[in-house]
Amino acid sequence: MDSKSIDPKQAIAANRQAWDHSARLHREGAFWQELLTGFSAPGFSTFDAKMTATLSGLDLQGKTGVQIGCNNGRETLSLSAFGAERCLGIDQSVEFLKQAEILKEVSGSDCSFLCSDIYALPPDIRRDFDFAVITIGVLNWMPDLARFFRVAAGLLKPGGQLVIYETHPVLEMFDPETDTPFVPSESYFRQEPFAVDSAITYDGRSGHAAPTSYWYIHTMSDIITGMISAGLTITGFEEHAHSNREVDYAIYENRAPQLPMSFTLIAARPG
Repeated sequence: MDSKSIDPKQAIAANRQAWDHSARLHREGAFWQELLTGFSAPGFSTFDAKMTATLSGLDLQGKTGVQIGCNNGRETLSLSAFGAERCLGIDQSVEFLKQAEILKEVSGSDCSFLCSDIYALPPDIRRDFDFAVITIGVLNWMPDLARFFRVAAGLLKPGGQLVIYETHPVLEMFDPETDTPFVPSESYFRQEPFAVDSAITYDGRSGHAAPTSYWYIHTMSDIITGMISAGLTITGFEEHAHSNREVDYAIYENRAPQLPMSFTLIAARPG
C-alpha cells in the first residue's frame, strides 16, 4: 500500500505484524545472552549513561512507573535499579512480550506487562503512575502524536512526570546507508511515513525481509506542541550530540559540524 494513503489503524496493525516477525532476531546472538546474564543479578540496568543520569535525578525510590513501547521489557525491568516498584511495560507485540516475561522470571521483578495498542488501552488500566518513560523510536511508530500524548498524560497521576529519551528529528533527514550519508536525503518536514520492508533490528543486521512497517516523521515542534496540547508542562529539555539508535548512525558522532542526534525531554502533569 502507498505510504501516502495508509490509514493509521492499518499502519498500527502492519507495525505489529512487523515487530512480531522481527522478534526472533532479537533472541539471536550475544545481546540476548547478555540480558539473561545481567538480569540474573540485582541492580542490573540497560540504560546508557545519559538516561541513567536523568532517571537518577528524579528520585524514583518506591515510585511506580509505566513504559510505553517497552519492546522486550529490558528497560521496564531496569527501572528497579533506580528504586521504582510495580512498574508496567506496554507494547503491542505479543512476541516481544514473551521475551519480556522470560527476562522478568530471570530477574524476579515485580513489574508486569500489557499487550495492547496504545491507542486502545483497556478501560481498567491504572491511571495513577508516578512517572512514564518513552525511549528510542517509540514516537516514530505513532501516526497521531497529539493523541498519543493525551493517552500518555492520562496514565499519570496529578504531578506525575513523563520522561522522553529519543532520536532527534533532525537525524531523520540523513540515511547512513546511502553513498552520501552526510548529505540530507529527506525533508525535515516530510509528511508521509516511510514504508519499510526489512526486519527491525538494532545491531546493523539487514537483508531480512519482513512485513511492511510504517515509520512516521515528527518535527520537534510536533513533539512539543503535542505535549502542551495534552496538558503537560515541560520542565526540562536537553539536546545531545550522541546517538541512542541503531549502530549505523554512529558515523554522525564526534564531527566538527555536529548534528543534534538525540534529546531528553521531561514534562509533568499538573497537580
